[in-house]
Amino acid sequence: MTTRPKTLLTIAEVLDEIDVPKSTFYRWLNTGRGPRSLKLPNGKRKVRRCDLDAWLTTFEQTAA
Repeated sequence: MTTRPKTLLTIAEVLDEIDVPKSTFYRWLNTGRGPRSLKLPNGKRKVRRCDLDAWLTTFEQTAA
């Protein structure tokens, strides 16, 4: 059986991956500096894997 990659990440999964505190991440979201996210009808917030990857790409630097 092949497992499909997860396309919707929880905030906890995102925080674990980027290693920042929850307060910092929510500040980024509230100021428009974080990745695109979804707020579901149940109040939970999710981040699409493709949106997180695209957001992280904006921070890539080339060797000096």
